Amino acid sequence: MVMKFINREDELKILQERLGSDRFELIIIYGRRRIGKTRLILESVKDREYVYYLAVESDNLRRFKETASKVVKEIKYVSEDWESMLYFLKDKIVIIDEFPNIVAENKGVLSLFQKAIDVELSRTRTKLVLLGSSVSMMESKVLSYSSPLYGRRTSNIKLGPMRFLSLKGFFPEASWEELVEIYGFGDGIPYYLERIKRPFWKWIDTELKRPDSFLRYEMDFLMKYEFEDVSTYKRILEAIAMGRTKLEEIREYVGLRHSSIMPYLRNLIETGFVVREVPITEGLRSRRGRYFIRDNFTRFWFRYIYPNLSLIEEGVYTCEGIKSSYSEYLGPVFERVAREFLMTLAKKGALPFRPTKLGKWWYKDHEIDLVLMDEESLKIMFVEVKWSDLNIRDIHRLIRDLERKSKFVRWHEDRRKEYYCVIGRRVKDRKVLMKELGDNVLIFELSDHDKLLKS
Repeated sequence: MVMKFINREDELKILQERLGSDRFELIIIYGRRRIGKTRLILESVKDREYVYYLAVESDNLRRFKETASKVVKEIKYVSEDWESMLYFLKDKIVIIDEFPNIVAENKGVLSLFQKAIDVELSRTRTKLVLLGSSVSMMESKVLSYSSPLYGRRTSNIKLGPMRFLSLKGFFPEASWEELVEIYGFGDGIPYYLERIKRPFWKWIDTELKRPDSFLRYEMDFLMKYEFEDVSTYKRILEAIAMGRTKLEEIREYVGLRHSSIMPYLRNLIETGFVVREVPITEGLRSRRGRYFIRDNFTRFWFRYIYPNLSLIEEGVYTCEGIKSSYSEYLGPVFERVAREFLMTLAKKGALPFRPTKLGKWWYKDHEIDLVLMDEESLKIMFVEVKWSDLNIRDIHRLIRDLERKSKFVRWHEDRRKEYYCVIGRRVKDRKVLMKELGDNVLIFELSDHDKLLKS
């Protein structure tokens, strides 16, 4: 069954505008595997004639010519080199998927493409679309200043996971609470969302028992595409998934010296598996940086699948082994949902100010889930996010806690205007609360996403 195309409206609009232009376009689309790059470009050309080629590890010239000949038969008489074939396909839409495979096979291919563009294609209506799953190679070889293609691209899209709100398109009957549970597993990654069936926990239980389930081998597949020796990378990701986010904690868990572990962490950041964050009030070079897994599926896999592979192989690991700690696991997941929710409100002008910065803050044993700042008006909002049901007493306690911790945030203390915000799974007696609290306090709950869908 073919799944309907969901979301990606902004990217689709950009692509259709570029594909419909009367000039040459070099369009670069890249992002990690499973993110939906191929589906996006094929959706954008579904009513047009195009040549689509999926590059492999070798023999790409011959394979490309063979594929193109199914659309343009006469190309079989053209010399088998990139320049000649691209010249022959001028004024057409040419899509090359997994372009890094061609670069790896032929180091000089970027210069050949540059020559083809400069000599001939730039004066035509050709639409050349290059896709890649190797983020590091696309950024270093195709998009960087040193690349022969630098300055030739007319559009580039780095495709990431879809927004949390998009999950409603996949599961329109699901409650917001169930959507957060699903998001904690599949993030906004179409490949995983299309495989999930409701009820979610019944589907998870079935997948855990299936000997051919993608759950068992998915991360091996993804990591072997990027790294030669995955064992150390796996240990690092397992450490972070288990809550060891400080460099020293990760180093001790993996058993490597500081100088030895840094290349691994840099590679994980470059390939999009890990992100390094610093307190919002500090610069990127801060020594208090922490490391987090970028997407929920990777974090889920290293939290629940990787440590239990033996039990899964024996068929004795069930969803109960996940559910027992899943509420705690969803804490950081709900923080991501809250971050997206607040930024959406900010764009709509529904917050007291438009933030210029948003991030986490921590100092010693003090931590604030989210902090929003406007560096012009010097307004700041301190946010507590709780994946739990909150009553009036809970809210008052959390606001007092935020007020106490905010005193440690060194940022224009004598001039700033402060706001406080609590976001819970559910909030009891919210109307009563809003009457009791001041104008500088905001209270939200998960169901407020309904308003975002309607607006």
